[in-house]
Amino acid sequence: MPAINFFEEDVSINLKGKLKLKSWIKSTVEAEGYKLAELNYIFCSDDYLIQINRQYLNHDTYTDIVTFDNSEKEGHITGDIFISIERITENAGKFEVSFIDELCRVIIHGALHLCGYKDKKPADKKLMTQKEDFYLAKYKELSA
Repeated sequence: MPAINFFEEDVSINLKGKLKLKSWIKSTVEAEGYKLAELNYIFCSDDYLIQINRQYLNHDTYTDIVTFDNSEKEGHITGDIFISIERITENAGKFEVSFIDELCRVIIHGALHLCGYKDKKPADKKLMTQKEDFYLAKYKELSA
């Protein structure tokens, strides 16, 4: 049975509709041709995430997400995804979207990374954004 877990580190978030979120994440991973083993989402502060970024990736920059692929079996997704709630809040304002829309975008962004999508090169970033938009529309269909 796949496990999707939500944790909080030094922040508090009232995440509504967790079952719907989990179903959406699982169906996204499966639609991309993978099986979901275990996925942990850790919601945290900027300070918490920058320490992760420095310690494990040698990056000294703030970011909204850091994804760790812990998969051991080909075609099976296992990972830890750290998300800064402060970045989500700020970016929602900057991009003029709701907090939950931005949070869902970043949640699925992390899952897509684990499915092999990259976002460093312009063409990769464009494809990643298209995938995010596609799966966000699927999430909104669940909400309708």
